[in-house]
Amino acid sequence: MSVSKTRDIPRVAIVTNIPAPYRIPIYKNLAAKLGSDRFHVIFCSKKEDNREWILEQSDFSYTFLKTHYINWKGRYIHYNPDVLKDLRLLNADVIITTGFNPTHLLAFCYTVFYNKVHIPMTDGTFESEQKLSVWHRVVRRIVFRFSKTFIGASQGSWRLYESYGINRERFFQSHLCANNAAFTPTIGGTRRFDLMFSGRFAPEKNPLFALDVAAGVAKALNRKVSILMVGSGPMLNQAREYADTLPDVEATFPGFIQQAELPNLYASAKLFLFPSSGDTWGVVANEACAAGQAVIVTPDAGVANELVCDGENGYVLAFDLASWIKHAANLLSDEALLEQFSKNSISKVQAYNYDAAAGGILDAVLAAVNPA
Repeated sequence: MSVSKTRDIPRVAIVTNIPAPYRIPIYKNLAAKLGSDRFHVIFCSKKEDNREWILEQSDFSYTFLKTHYINWKGRYIHYNPDVLKDLRLLNADVIITTGFNPTHLLAFCYTVFYNKVHIPMTDGTFESEQKLSVWHRVVRRIVFRFSKTFIGASQGSWRLYESYGINRERFFQSHLCANNAAFTPTIGGTRRFDLMFSGRFAPEKNPLFALDVAAGVAKALNRKVSILMVGSGPMLNQAREYADTLPDVEATFPGFIQQAELPNLYASAKLFLFPSSGDTWGVVANEACAAGQAVIVTPDAGVANELVCDGENGYVLAFDLASWIKHAANLLSDEALLEQFSKNSISKVQAYNYDAAAGGILDAVLAAVNPA
């Protein structure tokens, strides 16, 4: 969907928490589609304490609000009253909010008071929001009642909106993406690691489970198994110490790696382990697929049965150590199957790209301002 006249193009503002490497290219794409004077991003903060991203210069218009947030049980709750002043100055026609922090809710209230179009955008899924309180659900019902269209990262996001009575035609998908071209493996490149884990070393990512899988595969194949453990976090030292107790596991811990350095690491491993117990999507799986890895994932990650399909480019397995060991060992001992899964991963991830993700947001905007 496109518009040809400048006067037909709405002014759009997105209110979101912090800059994220997997969203910045989408914002650049939107600025190119809408025009730099008609697209603006308002960030609640430059960073959160648990993020170590270093981001490139952004080719779009943006504002950083005065940082005000609290860390409540690992969740960052932003409250930036100055968002109202910035929204009044921008005078955007459409406001997209990416959550339900106080700052997002202030922006939503602005849209109601000033009769602007509001669009909620979420990475969440029906499954990820099952433990919400009654009051959280009430807030969502109010916000959704006054919203025109809805944006989500996955079909799980669609099921979430559907549970609130939203019609399918009002839903638009904006995938989470990686830079597929940057991760494309070099022909003939050597994959010296059997397994790979990449993510935050935290309980919900289950890095020790990945090491247990490596140990089990080593026993099943009767040889040493190498695993690349990329990332940082509160469990990093624990994971290193645990790996030292596993004699048949050769674990490498390079620590936190910036985006530009990641492709070479992904290209060095054969099979990606993603034992997450709660990712609403999981961009690390995009990176692994683009690098030509087979992927084993839990059903609790949003990529499960969307980007990673059981028996096609990996496996979707419950938290059963024996099952993960069996499937990983089978893949590593069957070169033809591993190669087929690798090709399937590269093929499947191509649809998950920045242009398509920006297009989903733009389609939601135009549908909201020009309803059929």
